Amino acid sequence: MSNTSPYDAMFSSIIGQDYDMLQLLSPAATEMSRLVGSTVNACPTTTEPLQIVELGGGTGVTTLALLTANETLQVFSIDNEPVMQQQAKQRLQHWVDQERLTFCADDALTALQQLASDSVDIIASAYTLHNFLNNYREQVLKEVFRVLKPNGKFINADRYGLNDISQHTLIVQEEVKHYFKVLAPLNRPDLLEQWIVHLFSDESENHVMREAVALQQLQDCGFASITVSDRNAINALVTAKKPPSENSPA
Repeated sequence: MSNTSPYDAMFSSIIGQDYDMLQLLSPAATEMSRLVGSTVNACPTTTEPLQIVELGGGTGVTTLALLTANETLQVFSIDNEPVMQQQAKQRLQHWVDQERLTFCADDALTALQQLASDSVDIIASAYTLHNFLNNYREQVLKEVFRVLKPNGKFINADRYGLNDISQHTLIVQEEVKHYFKVLAPLNRPDLLEQWIVHLFSDESENHVMREAVALQQLQDCGFASITVSDRNAINALVTAKKPPSENSPA
């Protein structure tokens, strides 16, 4: 990551090319993507089809979970890493042809700033926000709140750091051990190096998304009904709702 970039750009290199290795490195990640899809599908709505904005579509794992969870929703998938997004385009061409999926190559903040206020039913994401620098993440969340319709939902599966720092550190140590167990037998020291370097970025003070701080940040943006569920080690699903306007039903 460069000193000027507000987000982690390492996915443009070897990690982006081998991102599917994440399913071996962190099996929980695939399950969290599935949970994003099922949570979106469970959301009540008065509009059809649901308009979904996905932050950080990557190689399309969560995008696919969204598209297959509900056969009518439409997804606007944002990702500014071309290596990863190209993989998603190849895998998900079927849904592009059905006009249910559109790709955007801007960064998250730029893409959101171009969307109208109160225009989107749900903004969903998985393993994207933790890559942002804290101040950039705050700007993104403010835009998420602005773009969502009243009663709209933000659904995010991500690395939400434990408030107990000692326990958090133990979990991260086990995570590193698992990296070695998976990648050393595959003779992939290059990928092992990149994932550990990326983990240092995740855990740095200006990146780490500690649960208590992250939830307060959502509340400060104006969100209500903020919940944390399905925690698995460092992973958790967070949902938040934009309150209804005076003229909208609760």
